Amino acid sequence: MKIEESTIIETNDYRVIIYPASRPFTTKESKVIAEKLYDFLGDWAAHGNELSASFKIEKNQFIIICVDEEKEEASGCSIDTLGRFMKEIDNEFELGLFDRMKASFVENGEIKTLKLQDFKKGLKDGSISKDIEVFDFSKGTYVAFLSDFLLPLKRSWAGIYVD
Repeated sequence: MKIEESTIIETNDYRVIIYPASRPFTTKESKVIAEKLYDFLGDWAAHGNELSASFKIEKNQFIIICVDEEKEEASGCSIDTLGRFMKEIDNEFELGLFDRMKASFVENGEIKTLKLQDFKKGLKDGSISKDIEVFDFSKGTYVAFLSDFLLPLKRSWAGIYVD
């Protein structure tokens, strides 16, 4: 099945898997990554049954994979296959997609990504404003992604780092 980026229907609550890069993609990288995702997701299956999946590249830095599990559930094996594929992309472009010890946030309209220890230090010493918004990569459904992917610091997972 060939998929298109636009097949995400915002009223459906798809399963979501978020791959956050440590930096923005170049224009060429975005094009190549999108082509690879089209090809992979077009053939992605669970136990021989094709998965209804789509993707979007959000903020030119985050890869969002959506699976309509009302049609077919993504099995452990299919999720492992996706993980291996994403590791290939990660290795090819050196994106840090699997580095979970980082924080991405918006400060003064700019997306920034720091190592978690540097992020915590910046909040503590005041070099990072408390008025930032923080991305949350733990969202498991598309509705949660739409409503809570980017939150004010105090309402986010990182709120525990502020007094």
